[in-house]
Amino acid sequence: MDAAVRQLVRNRAGERCEYCRLPQAAVPLISFHVEHIIPRQHDGSDDPTNLAFACPWCNRGKGPNLSGRDLETHTVVSLFNPRTQTWTEHFAYRGPIVVGLTPTGRACVRVLAMNRADALELRAWLLREGVL
Repeated sequence: MDAAVRQLVRNRAGERCEYCRLPQAAVPLISFHVEHIIPRQHDGSDDPTNLAFACPWCNRGKGPNLSGRDLETHTVVSLFNPRTQTWTEHFAYRGPIVVGLTPTGRACVRVLAMNRADALELRAWLLREGVL
């Protein structure tokens, strides 16, 4: 993947993780990733329509997953796709907590471990600083 595509993905995302919305500027010593929404091992391409800007924690949690289980409805659903879905339809912030509003949102929050302790602590600090 060339530098121009990486820059396009980063700019399109507003330099924020497209899953948890963490701004890259909040953790300047840690590189965010251009990740495949549909992983290569599932025949995903390097086309920009299949790429998302992700913090390393969301990228690690998502891995090659395409779906997750919503514990509220007990159904297996596709994970959030930032190219075809709108973040605010599936997620909301309740203080530093990312809340899934739909089966897709709830499964994504769980699979990507968006509310792990270090993420909550960082988002609480960003909220106090007015960054988030």
